[in-house]
Amino acid sequence: MTNPLLQDWSTPYGIAPFADISDDDFAPALDQALAAHEAEIEAIATDAATPNFANTVESLEAAGKALDKVLSVFFTVAGADSNPAREALQRDFSPKLAAHFSKISSNKALFARVAALWEIRDDLDLTDEQARVLMLTHRGFVRAGAALDGAQDARMQEIKARLAVLGTEFTQNLLADERDWFMPLSEEDLEGLPAFVVDAARAVGAEKEADGPVVTLSRSLIVPFLQFSPRRDLRQKAFEAWVSRGANGGQTDNRQIAAEILALREERAKLLGYESFAVYKLETEMAKTPLAVRDLLMSVWIPARAQAEADAQKLADLMRADGINDDLAPWDWRYYAEKRRAAEHDLDEAALKPYFQLDKMIEASFACANRLFGLEFEPLDVPLYHPDCRAWNVTRKGAHIAVFIGDYFARGSKRSGAWCSAMRSQAKFPEAQTPVVINVCNFAKADPALLSYDDARTLFHEFGHALHQMLSDVTYESISGTSVARDFVELPSQLYEHWLDVPEVLSEFAVHAETGAPIPQPLLQKVLDAATFDMGFQTVEYVASALVDLAFHDGPAPADPMAAQTDVLTEIGMPAAITMRHATPHFAHVFSGDGYSSGYYSYMWSEVMDADAFEAFEEAGGPFDAERAAALEEHILSSGGSADAAELYTAFRGRLPGVEALLKGRGLIAAE
Repeated sequence: MTNPLLQDWSTPYGIAPFADISDDDFAPALDQALAAHEAEIEAIATDAATPNFANTVESLEAAGKALDKVLSVFFTVAGADSNPAREALQRDFSPKLAAHFSKISSNKALFARVAALWEIRDDLDLTDEQARVLMLTHRGFVRAGAALDGAQDARMQEIKARLAVLGTEFTQNLLADERDWFMPLSEEDLEGLPAFVVDAARAVGAEKEADGPVVTLSRSLIVPFLQFSPRRDLRQKAFEAWVSRGANGGQTDNRQIAAEILALREERAKLLGYESFAVYKLETEMAKTPLAVRDLLMSVWIPARAQAEADAQKLADLMRADGINDDLAPWDWRYYAEKRRAAEHDLDEAALKPYFQLDKMIEASFACANRLFGLEFEPLDVPLYHPDCRAWNVTRKGAHIAVFIGDYFARGSKRSGAWCSAMRSQAKFPEAQTPVVINVCNFAKADPALLSYDDARTLFHEFGHALHQMLSDVTYESISGTSVARDFVELPSQLYEHWLDVPEVLSEFAVHAETGAPIPQPLLQKVLDAATFDMGFQTVEYVASALVDLAFHDGPAPADPMAAQTDVLTEIGMPAAITMRHATPHFAHVFSGDGYSSGYYSYMWSEVMDADAFEAFEEAGGPFDAERAAALEEHILSSGGSADAAELYTAFRGRLPGVEALLKGRGLIAAE
């Protein structure tokens, strides 16, 4: 029987035929796809014809399509619906894939062809997009070590292979800790919790086959528990389990893995002639240098810490009013911040949450895309990889644009967090293909599913990434959609969050789950007035993580990352009652792969732009200004990586932004 992963898919819009694919199909399909890709690469490298853009760069663009199909399906299910078989496959695939791509990047004959084209690039009569693809292809080979020889070349291949294994181990250890821990709650322990938290705890308890409600380490459950539970002892127990993920000793401990990853990254950078891994990594980003990153982070850190310290004093006063004569602890912050929010803004999350139904927030994200870009969303009835998933056909003026898949609910088989990925990216070469885009979230499952305001913001954020993929309009897949600088990729996602705060959007879609009544104007105004509440805390926990990430990679790799983490936090004056958003043993952004290594700052870098970009709409005709929307699509959403990120932003806005709009948007006062 032919392996379904290697067949032409006759499904609607070429969606993967998940119902026909079993775990047993992945390994043989991967082996065949790797062999086919290797043969394609060898044919390009040994082509007797003189190198030109078509027979070298475009041939590389066209190669590996079978491999792309296999990996798109596998990594989708491995991240969002894992099981022991898939985890074992992932451990097997990681070194195999690292070796495969290392072999390509170290192919001397292939690199010679690319380098020859680079030398005569001005004489090739290339389009701007082709020139960009050639530059990125050449740069990618050089940065991967293609110019290394002998022992250095061999060592680079060893480092890449080992990093692939370690990244997979880090991810799977974290998933195991998150999946295996839960805290049973008695009926007495539920006192003081709003109904939506109780319902979620009971639902997860049933899923875990526990004898009653439980709290897990899923953010959608543990955060509201920390906000509302009056039981300080239970908050402490849950919080300590949450922040100790990956640092519990035994087989799932990530601390030594993190140390080895940092050492290997430093060695890799040194082999390529860079002073540090951060210098190597940031060379291709908008920021360019570690100093520029640190300057940005510190310009935000100083006012954020001052705000957080002032807020901490107010929370400590509330705690003492409860008769607790102790220092404010990290497991106290969310509880007393919620009390303070209720008092200062008369805003009760339990009363607010029924107005944020998942289905209505999905509708809201679609409606905004319709008003801004003319997109329409029609439900698709197709088999997907999990019953919780749903799909839509995305059209504009009747023409098919993309397929969008949403996978919104938390489950034990899904890694934590939220993300967007493309199972197929937009391209016009070697043939036209429309994107298949997935948003994966971890919201608490209930009937109806209710979101916190932060959950709704996450939904809009990930849909902003999806729009970047769906509206892509370039020729070559290597620069399609989100294939942009890491500190630019978060611009569309963070910018799209702003439309959640538009009053007319909330008035239409924030309707009560039981009564259907729209959110009352006084309550809506309270939501908007509280938009920057507790922003000192949120900014401090994020910027601290970004500064630790930068310090880990900008200099000699620390032998003891936990000690180095402590040193950084001491140096910057981390408030005692706040922890890093992602401590080292569970900092998956940085250690599950190279994506955000030296790059966690990129959310803040992009926020500088997104705050400024939304101001452009406000300065024009408002949030749905047609001219600004068209410019956003033309210069950013449709352009992918076809030009330098700074050029794309300048084309949209007329200039590059400063940090002022960000500080204003977060309600922070810049230090004098």
